[in-house]
Amino acid sequence: MRLHSLHLQAFGPFAGTHTVDFDTLTRDGLFLLHGDTGAGKSTLFAAICVALYGEPPTDRKLQLRSDHAPPGLLTEVTLDVTLAGKRLRIRRVPAQQKPKVRGEGTTQQPAETHLSQWSPGPTGHGEWEPLSRSHREAADEIKALLGMSRQQFCQVVLLPQNEFTRFLRAGASDRKDLLGKLFHTHRFGSIENWLAARKNALAAQRDEARTSVVHLTERIQQEAGEELEPHQGAPSASDPAGLTGPALAWATALHAKAVTHERDAATAAGRAEEELTAFRDGEHAVRELAARQEAHRLAGERLRALDEQAERQADLARQRQEALQGQKVAPLLEAAANAAGRHAGAQEAELRARAALGPEHATLDAAGLTRAGQRLRADIGALHALLPDEAALQQHQTDLRKLDDERQELVQDLSDAQAWLEQAPLQRTQLRARIEAARTAEEAGRGHTLALNLLDARVDAAERRDAYVARIGEAGPELAKAQHATGRAAREHIDIRRRRTDGMAAELALGLIDGEPCAVCGSPVHPDPAAPHPDQPTAADEKDAESRHTQAQHTERELRGGLQQLQQQAAAARGEAGGDTALADLVAERTALRDRLAAALEAASDSGPATEELVALERRHARTDEARTAAATRLAAADAAYEALAQQMEELDRRITGARAEDPTLALRIARLTRTADHLTTAAEHCGATVRTAAEHEESAGAADRAARAAGFDSLDAAARARRSDDELRTLQEEIDRWRDQRAVATARLEEPGIAAAAGLPPADPEEAAGRLDAATARHTAAAARAAHAAARARALADLLARLTTQVECLEPAERVHRTVDHLHGLINGTSPGNRLRMQLEAYVLAARLEEVVAAANTRLTRMSDHRYTLVHSDVRASHGARSGLGLKITDSWTGKERDTDTLSGGESFFASLSLALGLADVVTAESGGQALDTLFIDEGFGTLDEDTLLKVLDVLDDLRAHDRTVGVISHVPELRRRVTHRLHVRKTTTGSTVALLTGAEQ
Repeated sequence: MRLHSLHLQAFGPFAGTHTVDFDTLTRDGLFLLHGDTGAGKSTLFAAICVALYGEPPTDRKLQLRSDHAPPGLLTEVTLDVTLAGKRLRIRRVPAQQKPKVRGEGTTQQPAETHLSQWSPGPTGHGEWEPLSRSHREAADEIKALLGMSRQQFCQVVLLPQNEFTRFLRAGASDRKDLLGKLFHTHRFGSIENWLAARKNALAAQRDEARTSVVHLTERIQQEAGEELEPHQGAPSASDPAGLTGPALAWATALHAKAVTHERDAATAAGRAEEELTAFRDGEHAVRELAARQEAHRLAGERLRALDEQAERQADLARQRQEALQGQKVAPLLEAAANAAGRHAGAQEAELRARAALGPEHATLDAAGLTRAGQRLRADIGALHALLPDEAALQQHQTDLRKLDDERQELVQDLSDAQAWLEQAPLQRTQLRARIEAARTAEEAGRGHTLALNLLDARVDAAERRDAYVARIGEAGPELAKAQHATGRAAREHIDIRRRRTDGMAAELALGLIDGEPCAVCGSPVHPDPAAPHPDQPTAADEKDAESRHTQAQHTERELRGGLQQLQQQAAAARGEAGGDTALADLVAERTALRDRLAAALEAASDSGPATEELVALERRHARTDEARTAAATRLAAADAAYEALAQQMEELDRRITGARAEDPTLALRIARLTRTADHLTTAAEHCGATVRTAAEHEESAGAADRAARAAGFDSLDAAARARRSDDELRTLQEEIDRWRDQRAVATARLEEPGIAAAAGLPPADPEEAAGRLDAATARHTAAAARAAHAAARARALADLLARLTTQVECLEPAERVHRTVDHLHGLINGTSPGNRLRMQLEAYVLAARLEEVVAAANTRLTRMSDHRYTLVHSDVRASHGARSGLGLKITDSWTGKERDTDTLSGGESFFASLSLALGLADVVTAESGGQALDTLFIDEGFGTLDEDTLLKVLDVLDDLRAHDRTVGVISHVPELRRRVTHRLHVRKTTTGSTVALLTGAEQ
């Protein structure tokens, strides 16, 4: 990294625009930055960090925006730098407030980043080409070229106050991170990460293969069962060594046992099948003999049962013969039965008809019943003549009910009218009270309206008063700001006048001409004219400062006059508002008054409706009084009509009541007498039918009796019992034929040779033969099941053995590869017992680089410490299991012992850290893969050195000029200003800091 120029604008304590020419400043390789405390020396280095990373060093909370800068000047920093062979221009504008383009106030200026690269043209004239305006893209590009983060940059290149010794005292982890960035050794870390990922992947593959093998061994144990004793020598997941060859041997032995069991089971099953065949043939022969013997027994029993039915069959033959004789007299029997049925029906009908008659008619014969019916029909005719009178009586009853309802309605109307007329005076009084209340509310509303108008004027005045007060509050700070600006302009004017007066000799010297007399001393010789200071003000500068002071005073007077006018306007508005009463209180009072006005207007609006209701009440009173008179007149007429109609109803009721007897109406009495007459007529007809059917029945029964005796029957009942229908005759014949056929079949069955021969043999026992067959079947089934199970187990174990062989063939190389990768990863990660120092691969590589850095640092440290101290790289194993390989010790030649770097004093830590930083820069620059660290900045620390040590340190820094290296130093030590020829002087003033480039040693 080589700096060319730094441009600052409104940055930190620097109010204006300033440029630092590093090409000139670093020409000798060593330059000094000095000035008063708080002038902004460290801010220049912070600006470099902001330009590169967009933020100041990590240990500083720097305010980027200058408090002295004018409002319109943006804060920005621009750095021209060469990184990794690329010349870049980086311009940063941090986020800040800036004045609005239009109107007053400020607006937010977003952060900006501009990255450009210098591109030389073909003619030698180059130009800046924009690369990016993206914060992220610029940050990625710069970080890639530098190879360091902001924190690492501040540790190695930009060493701020109190951070100088951090790298010297850093832990192994932090030192590894920094060195790795500088020397690009991350590839070794990538190898370690790759091996870790590879180890994990291989472990996953190995574990998966182990799981498959364990699963297969468990399946083999399940398939083998307890009979083969699979648990003896079975592999286990807890013993990975037994999951390869031993597992295959164990599975092969189990399969051999299973094959032997399969062969023995098949032999036993064959013997059981032969035995089963013999028992099945014997059981079949016994079952056939038992069937023939059972057939002979059943045939004999059937024949004996049929012989026992011989008497019944003879009776069936007799019944059939009698039924054939009974068919000859069947027509006469049917005629006699029909006549008996008709006579019985007539008797039953006569009984039913007499049951409907009254006691006075129950014993009459047919003629008496006829005469009684004729008398009743004559009475019915007389009753029909009285039906119109009964209808008139019913109509009179309806009319009388209507008159009674009308009388009740008239009484109710008369009562309602009287009640309303009694309540009317109270309603009239209430309406008149409402009219009076509405008139009172109307008068109150007029008063509220006048008060509300006055209160509205007070509210408007209070609003103006508060607005003026707010503007007065805003004008006060503006006036104070203007007063401050006037004071600042006055001080600037006075300062410029003082500096011009101090440099007046130089100003007069500018007007001297050789040979012409001096205006002060009159001498024409000017041997040593005063030279102007670089920032010497001129008369024009003084005049401009005076103009700015006058303009500031004018602005202050205008603001003060405006403030006085606002105060007068506020006082006038306060008087109109009635004092300092709060606007919220006035608004609340106005709201309450508006509510009272609204309530009064609402009450006043009831005047019209109340007047209309009073007029309507008077009209209804007149109508109700007329209605009451009319209802009384109609009620008197209805009472007279009711009494006349009641007398007519009484006469008709006496005449009809006698004719009605115990029945409620004439119609019901006529209906009852009509039913009685009809019952008498029906009973007379049924009585005649009974006499007629009795004669017919007697004649038919005599003819049938004579025919039955002729056919050989003793009586009609015997002939009737012998009767059979055609179906019954067929049934008798079929039963007789079936008995004869069954007897012939049973006789033939007994005479069959095989059955007759079987009957002569001893009885067969099928149950015993079946029991022997069942036992043989069970033995065969068990033997066949054992054979099938043994065969299935042998096949399953053969399949599982083949699969286990495949899995073991996959597991064995996975185990070998994982062991190799695991061992290699542990070795380069520092966790393997073979790595006694617990040093990682990247740390091992960096340890070699650190040895080079220590060697380069010692070439300067020995000179700075007068050959007392030497840095030593330590790879001793750290305690508590920490990583090793990047430790630093300090050797004290006075004692000959090594000790920690923390034991060095402040000055010793300073030059030791400086030596280490310079050595690191040397090694990084010489390293082909690293970035060249051509520039190193040191912020303070020289004040901790004694005079001799300081001289030695300066001698070392002077040697850097011969190696094209640059070191920038910030210090107050006067000796440095005498030794360093190129200096940057930072001055602080009341208007902000300035920078000046100085050359030549200070005397």
